[in-house]
Amino acid sequence: MWILRLNMTDANYRLEELPPAYKNLAGRAMTSTLVSDEVPPLCHPLGPHNKLVFSPGIVTGTAAPTSSRISVGAKSPLTGGIKESNAGSSWGSGLARMRIRALVVEGQPKDKRFQGACITWDAAQEKPKVEFFDAAEYTGKDLYEVYPKVYEKFGKGISVAGFGMAAEHGYGNAGIAFNDLAKRPSRYSGRGGLGSVMASKALKFIVLNAAGAPGVSIADKALFDEGRKKLLEALQTHDITKPKGALNSYGTAVLINILNEAGGLPTRNFSSGRFEGAAKIAGEAIFEGNKQRLGKEVYNHACSPGCTIQCSNTWYNVDGTERTSCMEYESTWALGANCGIDSLDEIATMIQLCNAYGLDTIETGATIGVAMEAGVIPFGDSKGVIRLIEEMGKGSSLGRTLGGGTGFAGKAYGVVRVPAVKGQGMPAYEPRAVKGMGITYATSTMGADHTSGYTIAPEILGVMGKQDPLSTDGKAALSRAFQATTAAIDSTGHCLFIAFAILDIASGYQGMIDECNGVLGTKWTADDVYAYGVAVIKKERAFNEAAGISKEADRIPEFMKIEPLPPHNHVFDIPDSALDSVHGEM
Repeated sequence: MWILRLNMTDANYRLEELPPAYKNLAGRAMTSTLVSDEVPPLCHPLGPHNKLVFSPGIVTGTAAPTSSRISVGAKSPLTGGIKESNAGSSWGSGLARMRIRALVVEGQPKDKRFQGACITWDAAQEKPKVEFFDAAEYTGKDLYEVYPKVYEKFGKGISVAGFGMAAEHGYGNAGIAFNDLAKRPSRYSGRGGLGSVMASKALKFIVLNAAGAPGVSIADKALFDEGRKKLLEALQTHDITKPKGALNSYGTAVLINILNEAGGLPTRNFSSGRFEGAAKIAGEAIFEGNKQRLGKEVYNHACSPGCTIQCSNTWYNVDGTERTSCMEYESTWALGANCGIDSLDEIATMIQLCNAYGLDTIETGATIGVAMEAGVIPFGDSKGVIRLIEEMGKGSSLGRTLGGGTGFAGKAYGVVRVPAVKGQGMPAYEPRAVKGMGITYATSTMGADHTSGYTIAPEILGVMGKQDPLSTDGKAALSRAFQATTAAIDSTGHCLFIAFAILDIASGYQGMIDECNGVLGTKWTADDVYAYGVAVIKKERAFNEAAGISKEADRIPEFMKIEPLPPHNHVFDIPDSALDSVHGEM
């Protein structure tokens, strides 16, 4: 196993044997460890001392179901702290099959001329090799225009990671775009501005061609296969994750109606928990709309190799042509309910533009909600939203103000209702209506991030037994448990959505553990997996503290503590002592 380092100061590379201390680290555990060990916490995120780390998960690149995730880590230009953001793509599997446990991009060229790096397998030398190429011709352009040209240059069998114009402008909400299975630039490590970190290294693309690579080494194939079978059975029988189940039929946007009914769908910049147009933009509306436009039922597809859940959707035009893919719950909410917009066609156009420019849809929608609050454009003005996104693509003064993210825009416009923690905009769950989720937002090492500890599973969906989302009882412990378990899942390379099945079906959870033991040759138990996740979070927490982000930053915005949220008219009433206990008792 190797660590591959790309030094962009002079465009060279070196391979290092994976140190013994890192032998069981992968995915988020690897990115957060390398960032903690090698990045000065007080460095400028876009300066020469920050590093961008890519790491596939423990079982990524194997036959494990729904496991083709790639973690990306760095110091975030949005939060100022540590960041891990992961995506599903063939790119992560390609890196794993070349036995690269971590890819570290470091240094910074003086001339800032954009380059690309093509990584292939050298069969004669039995190791990866890297060739750099001039990427200046691909800059300043729509990624939907650029990615086909990259495939034309390097061949159909490649995978691509890159960034768009948002990162070229240095925005705090610029993501890293990975290809989906149809070669679209639509699978994002979106949160935290990591695209701008990559742009600061002047590395426009990382192209992978894993042809001929030896594949992932598995220490105990029989145990791995046994674990894979258990996990697959759990995924294929659980109502949420099974074929033609909730996610495969309606995509993640199935949550629109569910959260709206629960009074937890943030509407018009978090001023209400219900949106009167929710049914028009929900997953069911996407399914029925596609059926009407295409004359047949269309179930969803996989974002990455080996995914059995297959929750990625496509929205089609009236004439049957594709409008965009994919309309995730968070994206549809951010640019829909949060902005008071109920047109799927208009929201799809916005998502397509965000993908084209390399913008995080969550941060973009949350930021525009704040701008609407300030009166820049009125709520419900879909044409105005499209214009604002286009300004972000251009890099105009207005676009740069919005590209700075939710917290930055709130300061620029003097807005009090700013739904952000540690500078990062909140995703699609209202903390006053779903208290455990609010605790995760407040205390996550990543800023407001639903994927850090997805308590929606028990609080809204009844996974592990239904919990009252409006209750404060035991929610700090619930968030703590979910945050630690999530850090472990993020390190395996599995999609977080396996949690729905493995938390309800014990054999599925054991299957995930068996897969990891099979690959690594370890003998982990469930307690070991939890401890692994805790260790990851403690490293992240230590980095943030050294960067000046103390426990006082683990707070929900003040307006949520004093403004009751319709329809339940609750405030966020979790005491600071409970928030502090999340890490204090970890």
